[in-house]
Amino acid sequence: MLDIRWLREHADEAREGFRQKHVNPPLDEVLAQDVERRRLLQEVEALRAERNRASEEVARLKKQGKDASAVIASTAAAGRRLADRERALAAVEQDLSSLLLEIPNVPAEDVPEGDEEADNLLMAEVGEPRGDSAQVVPHWEFGPSLGLVDFERAHKLSGTRFSMLTGFGATLSRGLINLMLHEAGKAGYQEMAPPYLVRTEAMVGTGQFPKFVEDVFRVEPGPLYLIPTAEVPLTNFRAGEILDAAELPLHYCAYTACFRSEAGAAGRDTRGLIRQHQFDKVELVSLTRPEDARAELQRMTERAAHILNLLELPYRIMEHCAGDLGFSHRKGYDLEVWMPSYGRYVEISSVSWFGDFQARRAGIRFRREPRGATEHVHTLNGSALAVGRTLAALWENHQLTPHRFRIPEALRAYVGSAGEFPKQD
Repeated sequence: MLDIRWLREHADEAREGFRQKHVNPPLDEVLAQDVERRRLLQEVEALRAERNRASEEVARLKKQGKDASAVIASTAAAGRRLADRERALAAVEQDLSSLLLEIPNVPAEDVPEGDEEADNLLMAEVGEPRGDSAQVVPHWEFGPSLGLVDFERAHKLSGTRFSMLTGFGATLSRGLINLMLHEAGKAGYQEMAPPYLVRTEAMVGTGQFPKFVEDVFRVEPGPLYLIPTAEVPLTNFRAGEILDAAELPLHYCAYTACFRSEAGAAGRDTRGLIRQHQFDKVELVSLTRPEDARAELQRMTERAAHILNLLELPYRIMEHCAGDLGFSHRKGYDLEVWMPSYGRYVEISSVSWFGDFQARRAGIRFRREPRGATEHVHTLNGSALAVGRTLAALWENHQLTPHRFRIPEALRAYVGSAGEFPKQD
C-alpha cells in the first residue's frame, strides 16, 4: 500500500499517477478519513492527559486525607468520553486501513504514458520469427498428434482449460523446469519449495486481495487459497520481519503449479497451453534496498531473457506503459515469445518492480544500522519462465515437420540428449 503520509503530502502526484493508470480509486475518501483520524487522535490524547491529571489529583487528595469524590466523579465522566472517542478512532482507523487497500501503486516517473497493452514500448527484439509461420501446425494440434499432451481426457477429469502432459511431453516439461531452476541457481537465486495454499494475509501482502479475489480458487476450511503464482509465498516468506541490511538483496526462486480462475478472460487464447486454470511456472523474487531496485529490475529481466536465448526462441521485450501496469506495479517489462500459430508475440514472462508497495502491506522492513530507523524493502518478481507457454513455443518455433520438432542444445541434457523428437532411426 502507499504511505498515508506520502498520500497526504503528494495528493496531486498520486492523482496524476492514477490518471496515467486510468483508475479512479477512493483517494478523496482516504484523505477525508485521515483528517478525521488525526482529529480523533488529538481528542483521545487530550482526554488521556486529562484522565491522568485527574488520577494524580485523586491520589494527592487521598494522601492528604481530603474528600476526592468530586474529582473521582469527574474522572469517571472523562473515562466514558475517552472510551467513546477511542471506539470512534478505532472504527475510523479500520475504515482507513480498508480504503488504503483499494489504492493502487503509482507509476515510476519514467514509465511511458499509454492506455493499454498496444501502447507498450518496444525495448528489444531478439531472433527472427520464422518465415513459414503460416504453415506451422499449431501446438494444440501438434502436441496431441505426437502423444505429448492430452486435452480431451484432461477435460474429462477437470473441465475446460486443463491439460495432461503425457510421455515425452511430461519429460520435456520437467526438463524445462530443471533447466530454469539450474540457471536461476547459477545466478544466485536460492531455490525454495513453498506451499501451494496460503492464508488471506499472504494474498493481501502481495496485492492480490482485495482487488483480485474473484481470480483465485478458495479452499475450505480456512479459508486457504491456491496460489496464482509463487510470488505470493516467496514475497511473504519474510512478512512481518525486520531484516538486517547485510542480508539484502534476498533472491528466491521456485517452481510451483499456479492456479487462476481466469475470470473475465473468456475467448482469449483458450486453445492449447496458453491460458490454463492450472499451469507450471518458475518464479524469481527479490527483496532489495530501495536504491538497488532499478538495477535489480534490469538484472531480473536479463535472467528471463537468458532462458529464452538458451532455448533459441525469438522474443521481444516490451516496457509497460502506465495504462498497462498492474494494480501493485510501479514499473515493469513483458517478455513476449513469437507464436507462429497466432502470428504474433505472446507474453511468456512479466518482470515487475513494486517499490515498497508490497512491503508495506506485508510488513517487511530492514535496518541499515543495528539501532537505526526501519525502512521498507523494495520487492520485485519475474517469471523465468511460464512452462506451458514455453512448451507451446518450442513445439511451434522448432517444428521441423508436421510430426517432428528440434530440441535446443541447452535442453538436451535435461531430457535425454536427443536432438529431435521423435528420434530419427
